[in-house]
Amino acid sequence: MDLTLDWALAWMRRAAELMGANRDYLTQLDAAIGDADHGANMDRGFRAVLQKLDNDHPTELGATFRLVGMTLLATVGGASGPLYGTLFLELGKRVAGRAEVGAQEWVAALRAAIEMVAQRGQAQRGDKTMIDALLPAVETLDRELTQGGDLATALRAAVVAAEEGMRATIPLQARRGRASYLGERSIGHQDPGATSSALLLRAAAEAWTMTQSPHEVSP
Repeated sequence: MDLTLDWALAWMRRAAELMGANRDYLTQLDAAIGDADHGANMDRGFRAVLQKLDNDHPTELGATFRLVGMTLLATVGGASGPLYGTLFLELGKRVAGRAEVGAQEWVAALRAAIEMVAQRGQAQRGDKTMIDALLPAVETLDRELTQGGDLATALRAAVVAAEEGMRATIPLQARRGRASYLGERSIGHQDPGATSSALLLRAAAEAWTMTQSPHEVSP
């Protein structure tokens, strides 16, 4: 159940596809409570990530995630660039020099990276941010693996948890970021950052399936 460089590269490719396909949807969500640029920013950032990966050809997980983080910092505007950049830079630090990591090691690295994002954004669960999707996902991933579940099942469960957390932001009043300026007017809208985070986790799960059973997955 080791997560490999092939999986990490497939994850970034699938993430770029999902951000591109959902560009207008993310923009629509952000138009309600933000600057209406989240979709364009995420699409641009992950397209740049693919270009950098193609040019630089990193050979281990740490270098791959550091490259992703630095690219997102440089190309994604607003608050999302620093937050997503932090996520991947911390992942890169946690798996530095490794060609592959075990599932439990991956969970520990992901949890530490999410904690760094929360720290940088000064956010916690219930603030109507990406943390509302990321934290339930890593908790579910950890629980499923601890109970003896296989990685594919655990990743799918984490996606469900992320999407539930994403939808749970709708009735919340934003307490962080641009949306917090709207006060009670932020209630009733799904958080775009939680939505792109759920897409990122979905990409991770789908990439795992693709790299394990490439002939069984539709293109």
